[in-house]
Amino acid sequence: MIPTFPLGEMSAETFLRDYWQKKPLLIRNAFPDFEPPVSADELAGLACEEDVESRLVIQDAEGEQWALENGPFEDMRFSSLPESHWTLLVQAVDHWVPEANALLEQFRFIPSWRIDDLMVSYATKGGGVGPHYDNYDVFLIQASGQRRWEIGGIFGEDSPRRDDTPVMILPEWQAEETFLLNPGDMLYIPPRVGHNGTAESDDCMTYSVGFRAPSHADILRQFTDFVGEQLKSETRYSDPDLTLQQSPGLIRQTDIEKVRSIMTDYLNEPDLLENWFGQFMTEHKYPDQAASTDEDEQYSVEELTDYLQDGGQLYRSEGSRFAYREKTDGSVVLFVNGEACEISAESTDFVRALCDLPAISADCISTREAQEVLTELYNMEALYGEE
Repeated sequence: MIPTFPLGEMSAETFLRDYWQKKPLLIRNAFPDFEPPVSADELAGLACEEDVESRLVIQDAEGEQWALENGPFEDMRFSSLPESHWTLLVQAVDHWVPEANALLEQFRFIPSWRIDDLMVSYATKGGGVGPHYDNYDVFLIQASGQRRWEIGGIFGEDSPRRDDTPVMILPEWQAEETFLLNPGDMLYIPPRVGHNGTAESDDCMTYSVGFRAPSHADILRQFTDFVGEQLKSETRYSDPDLTLQQSPGLIRQTDIEKVRSIMTDYLNEPDLLENWFGQFMTEHKYPDQAASTDEDEQYSVEELTDYLQDGGQLYRSEGSRFAYREKTDGSVVLFVNGEACEISAESTDFVRALCDLPAISADCISTREAQEVLTELYNMEALYGEE
């Protein structure tokens, strides 16, 4: 049984004000009677699939050396592993297991477009990936067994790290706090906080809810690429007001201001930055795996409407990303898996329900426009119905 709110007696407002991106937080029994939606055997099976991102981290008994293997793996690989000190990590389990995807619904007090994925790890006693830090927020849920977490210090690109291991290890790291997590416990760790998790049992499973935190370099690169793709090659730097200068090698401040104006004009162009950001933050984690339209199984607007009016419901497909933004005229722009669609003010409530509610029913649809958008999303497999 998964509760609707994992912060215990703490309100979301208090968590965001006092802890989010500020300091770690341990919540005991955040998920009472937690039943892992993925077993160890099922996790190993996923790690053998071609489309699933997975890795094995094996360390020696002294905890000094690490080995890294990337999946997919053969079944026999797991039977040849040592008895202890290894960890299997599988990314984006929420893309493949609906019950795992449902777990992410409990974290929607954070904007859904900030959520990256649910990683699941299985470790034998002594297993771990060593002291390290991440550049993103993460909630660590103990699903089974026990894990000892040590945390402390703030780190970054300039921090010393070992160069003789295939995984990022912080040398001579000292823990400031230590917690032993039992099933149902949850630990929040902000970006760049050093942490080290070690399995204390042979059935240690940890669920990691990670959040997207694109670098400034990615933001600038992706935005300029987005703008550049929309420009004609004839749109060029020009200086019809050029005047004679004594030094032909001098780049004058007026020239720099021309370039600055080019940049700011695109930043200030209505809807350009806003639409880019919505598309950027809803891109599928694995674009090659994003569902595409099957021309042989297209539903008409009438067929899908009848399905909903008969009591059917539609759900966001695992791995699909939905978000929207409001415009000053009351209309909205819907973003799904990196695509944008402008929708009139009359369908705003529908868009909000589509992005916020766990399921869409006939009660959410009041316009023909909403019916058409829903049908298009269903046909591109961003939504699915009940079996």
